[in-house]
Amino acid sequence: MTPEVKPLVAGNWKMNGTRASLDQIKAMAEGVKGDLSDKVESLICPPVSLLYVATALADDSPLKIGAQDCHQKVSGAHTGDVSAEMIADCFGTHVIVGHSERRTDHKEDDALIRAKAESAYAANLIAIICIGETESERKSGRTLDVLKAQLAGSVPDTATAANTVIAYEPVWAIGTGLTPTVEDIEEAHAFMRAELASRFSGEGSKMRILYGGSVKPGNARELMAIANVDGALIGGASLKAQDFLSIYGAYEELTA
Repeated sequence: MTPEVKPLVAGNWKMNGTRASLDQIKAMAEGVKGDLSDKVESLICPPVSLLYVATALADDSPLKIGAQDCHQKVSGAHTGDVSAEMIADCFGTHVIVGHSERRTDHKEDDALIRAKAESAYAANLIAIICIGETESERKSGRTLDVLKAQLAGSVPDTATAANTVIAYEPVWAIGTGLTPTVEDIEEAHAFMRAELASRFSGEGSKMRILYGGSVKPGNARELMAIANVDGALIGGASLKAQDFLSIYGAYEELTA
């Protein structure tokens, strides 16, 4: 954890969830009510088909609702895409950009991700910018070089602690059940903190850096206690309210 930085526990549902899943979001919205919400923020990013209804369900809750991607343009002939303005129009508050699955499956590069983040800012959304190394990059000792390049290329110059969250997700740990060692995560997050502080000064020192990659109720407390880990970006474990709330609840002791 970073002193004086409010942690964020965020769930990325990816291409999962139908109307039948809304009961889970309703349970999450109820479950995050309480004193802990003053110390820890919570967010769920369902598929865009559920976005508007999800925001309605969470209307009287501290739970925020966001989206998983946005187009870099405000509008236009971009069939199948969703703009940041459309997300905001559905009362979304955040948008994930640069997830490794977008980088890999859709060949998105740092320049495009930076443009998407800028579009998010223009719509008054908070951009969660994802970075992380592949297994081959880690094995070849290039992890910090990859993080440095992705931070430089993906994060806009106008980023602040209020409009930007960084999510470190080692690609090889996403959905595999594998996690880096505590020492590996601590090294990566300390490096990213130093890079952000060097580039953005005080804003970089306060910018939240989430860890993502097989975060589960069983390892959440250990992971969230690591220096410069300011929350989690959760995949599969965020689909069930019980698991998500268990991870969120790990902060009960950590913030006591």
